[in-house]
Amino acid sequence: MTSPRHLTEPPLLHPGQPGYDDELAGFQTGFALRPGLVVPARDAADVTAAVRYAGERRLHVGIRATGHGLPGPVEGGVLVSTRRMDRVSVDPGSRTVRVQAGVRWGQVVAAAAPYGLAPLNGSAPSVGAVSYTLGGGLGILAREFGYAADHVRSLDVVTADGRLRQVTPESDSDLYWALLGAGHALGVVTGMEIGLVPVRTLYGGSLAFDGRDVDPAVVLRAYEEWTRTVPEGLTSSFAAVPYPDIPALPPHLRGRCVVSVRVAHTGPDGDRIVAPLRRIGPVLSDSLREMPYSESHTIHSDPDFPHTYYGDSAVVSELDVRRVARVLERTGPEAAGAMCVVQVNHLGGALGRPAPNSVPYREGGFLVRMLTMADRERAREILDPAFELLAPVTLGRALNFAFGAGDRSAGLYDAATRKRLAGIKSRYDPANLFSANYGVSG
Repeated sequence: MTSPRHLTEPPLLHPGQPGYDDELAGFQTGFALRPGLVVPARDAADVTAAVRYAGERRLHVGIRATGHGLPGPVEGGVLVSTRRMDRVSVDPGSRTVRVQAGVRWGQVVAAAAPYGLAPLNGSAPSVGAVSYTLGGGLGILAREFGYAADHVRSLDVVTADGRLRQVTPESDSDLYWALLGAGHALGVVTGMEIGLVPVRTLYGGSLAFDGRDVDPAVVLRAYEEWTRTVPEGLTSSFAAVPYPDIPALPPHLRGRCVVSVRVAHTGPDGDRIVAPLRRIGPVLSDSLREMPYSESHTIHSDPDFPHTYYGDSAVVSELDVRRVARVLERTGPEAAGAMCVVQVNHLGGALGRPAPNSVPYREGGFLVRMLTMADRERAREILDPAFELLAPVTLGRALNFAFGAGDRSAGLYDAATRKRLAGIKSRYDPANLFSANYGVSG
């Protein structure tokens, strides 16, 4: 394979060349990635040249920033690595931020904080802002402000014809609608302008229980009842995390199943609102407090080191406590034989409002997410039956939380959204150049 002549620095990387394996290193380590060519893109011109090169040779194109949500293994084709494209620029007057394709949310939070502004980021500061937003973007303030995709002003994207386009709701309403919700299936987004919200501080943290002292199903039921009473400005989640008994963990976590409720609230009376949760039972830890938004990543304290995991998600119409309790039983360490994490996100509020993008299932009441650290085959054996328990109340899956354990496209969109996406895909990528990503065709 020859290299595109207009991409000479930094060097294009082929298998076996120094730096090739390093360029493929990312957060999700379970998949084998062996593209025929890696393009370490520095700017939109590099991306444009790479897409043209791939299109001329009918090679599929994959996109990679941080590697948190890989859809599956990659063999052959061209992988565009955008992690070097990491410029952030905040305009406090218009309450917007411009980000390049490789920017991580932690950078945006830090850049916006001096102005008393915040992005609609997720729980982990190491996640890429662009990929997260293209998949919808379910953040820690989601019930108050909606999806991150709902706040995008414009996108710079290289489409399959090798054109760099600036896309706005006015310039191309169809492509704008499709990009925000379809992930990387329609092109390589090299940057975007996103609205910020005026949040300087919040009330948040985690209330954790030891699963040996308080039945996880009891916490789940109390949580579901509590969510019926909370204001729209409060976003929360429930999680059950079984920790292995290993020296690498703090002593208070080793061998425990920690059940927690995580909270982010921008309004008053935080302590009063969470009081019913504190009455559930003996508390293992309580980090709920007023905090600057720049510390919001401590609410979830997501792992910041690369590791192997597979998972999937189900947007459900309601939180059927009985069914989810059975899921907790099946994914517990004794039944599953592997570490499985179950998280339930409370939806509704601003997430249920219509927006000019393709983020589906806005009528959903909750999102159930499951991850396992087993290999992929074992992950399917554990997770598929667990999700089957939820089938009667499941509307579909969430693209940002489909971590390679299931089909690349099934259930990611309702029928009407999928049909419209397929039509737009056929116009902008008729040869399915971006087939290495989650699919929207058919």
